Amino acid sequence: MKKLISMVFIAALGGIIALGTNHLYTYKRSHPLNTSQLHLTEPSKVIFTGFSGTLAGNSPDFVLAAEKSLNAVVHIRTTAAQTNNLSYNPFEQFLYGNSNRQPYILEGSGSGVILSEDGYIVTNNHVINGADEINVMLNDKRNYIAEVIGTDPSTDVALLKIKEKDLPFVGYGNSDDIKVGEWVLAVGNPFNLNSTVTAGIISAKGRGHIMENSKSGNQFPIESFIQTDAAINPGNSGGALVNTSGELVGINTAIVSSNGAYQGYAFAIPVNIVKKIVSDLIEFGAVQRAYIGVSINDIDSKFAEQKKLKYLKGAYINGLTTNGAAENAGIKIGDIITMVENNKITSVSELQEQVSKYRPGNKINVTVAREQKEIVVPVTLTNINNSTEVVKKAEPVLTSVNSLGAVFEEVDKDYLSKFRLENGVKISKLTGGKLASVGIKEGFIITSINKKKVYTSSDVQKMLENKTGNVLVEGVYPNGMIASYGFGL
Repeated sequence: MKKLISMVFIAALGGIIALGTNHLYTYKRSHPLNTSQLHLTEPSKVIFTGFSGTLAGNSPDFVLAAEKSLNAVVHIRTTAAQTNNLSYNPFEQFLYGNSNRQPYILEGSGSGVILSEDGYIVTNNHVINGADEINVMLNDKRNYIAEVIGTDPSTDVALLKIKEKDLPFVGYGNSDDIKVGEWVLAVGNPFNLNSTVTAGIISAKGRGHIMENSKSGNQFPIESFIQTDAAINPGNSGGALVNTSGELVGINTAIVSSNGAYQGYAFAIPVNIVKKIVSDLIEFGAVQRAYIGVSINDIDSKFAEQKKLKYLKGAYINGLTTNGAAENAGIKIGDIITMVENNKITSVSELQEQVSKYRPGNKINVTVAREQKEIVVPVTLTNINNSTEVVKKAEPVLTSVNSLGAVFEEVDKDYLSKFRLENGVKISKLTGGKLASVGIKEGFIITSINKKKVYTSSDVQKMLENKTGNVLVEGVYPNGMIASYGFGL
């Protein structure tokens, strides 16, 4: 019996060993060891994080970059008075003057990046557009009311200022130098979660056609976005995109999403564009936008076939502005712009990005492909008026109508958009005339007089200065309250 048991045991043990050896042999054949996935962290120690070969000892270190940027990214909260336009009764307005409709407060939030120790902060224009008050909270919970230094809707950049000194700030990087596949961090305040850091890579550069329907007045968006898969959500807008050295390479702006939340596609404004916009707003109060004076097309295989082109990359010139920079420099219709200075141009968005870094009057070298040859053409950039003069900040247009005892100020579209208005003129000062006597207050935006829309100060002057008889003035106060006043002249 003992011999029988021993024989059974030995047979079983042999079977187990045979099965194990076969399994190991089969695994090694189906999972060959890639020696390039071995990374020695010590002479006699090998670390694996799994059979995928992920490198544990050489993982990117984001700690330094996070420490350098977290304290320089702020949480921005905005408030704006809005008015519910339901149940509007113009007869009630005419009879009783002020409307009994009460405004409500619309709140918004986003992020911003401190650029200097004396309190300059960059954010997105869409974060602060239309705000009555902008509150900035630092990472250490200190709060400030911010002043708007200037905005540029075309690039969706806004510059703010708070009154403080010795603030932590992020240094500029160079967005021309970043590479696809490079690690980056997105720092901001998504969903009102303060000081959030996410990591990802640069997915693409020079992305255009992202901000659909984002025209502002006569200005068209300048788009050459950095695409990243770092998680960016609502509230991240205006926050920092930094490299692993903690340098600012972009301002987070937009996501592509079917549900409003992160789905792997996020976009940032390259810092080289931001840096130039900020410099202009500080120095001039207005963006000094340079134009090369061309109408252009991207080149794809179908377009190249139609035009019989041999160059498949660049910006194809299909039109020139009369007396514009390109025409004056000798560039021709049919040329393909392939390089600006030392930067390759493969698309319209990349050309926009490179030109946007310069001011009117700057001279740049533009390389064009013409008749299968590349030619370097020196171009002196101009402003929108085909001159090299500095564009000054628009000052309010003031018109005084003495008989009414008021000074009227023309306001821009951004100001009117807060009240969902297409037109209007603001009463900036009252001096005790007719308008003050009927109860109108300073700050009132006149939108119509006797049911005729008011667009400019001269409209008010023409409609009221020599008017006799009954007048109905309608408009909106800065707190959002709609009012109308009826009186005789």
